[in-house]
Amino acid sequence: MHIATKSSKLNISAESDTAIIAKKFSNYLKVGDVLFLYGEIGAGKTTFVRYLVNNFQKKNKIKLSEVTSPTFNIVNEYKVNNLIIQHYDLFRIKNSEEIKNIGLLENIKKVLTIVEWPDKIKNKPKNAIDIKFKYDENFEKRFIEIDGVDINRLNEII
Repeated sequence: MHIATKSSKLNISAESDTAIIAKKFSNYLKVGDVLFLYGEIGAGKTTFVRYLVNNFQKKNKIKLSEVTSPTFNIVNEYKVNNLIIQHYDLFRIKNSEEIKNIGLLENIKKVLTIVEWPDKIKNKPKNAIDIKFKYDENFEKRFIEIDGVDINRLNEII
């Protein structure tokens, strides 16, 4: 894996690359962390979450969950021993008023929060980690860019 710099892109064109990065993130994340996942449909956001959640479960010797997109439920919750992971998908949310009704970010100090389509949130926590899933110009390759993590810490992760 390459050393990350502020401008680096990590290639996740192969699903195995997504799995590796998610596994490394699972060693870094803790209760109170917030991940915002940006990107088009099919760019790899939910796949990343699946590997992330399943890695937490593997480390804790817990049966692996089927991790799906909460597009229609809005939120899926996973309990891994004392860690609660809340995975939100705001794709169907129309405005910020609807966000108030789902309890998003109410318990962020007690859970690990992961949000797909976070652009609809007006007041974002300052300590959130942004992961941007992007295609290349020809839609042949996929990349992620990570913001909100100290560059030295990011190099430890990836």
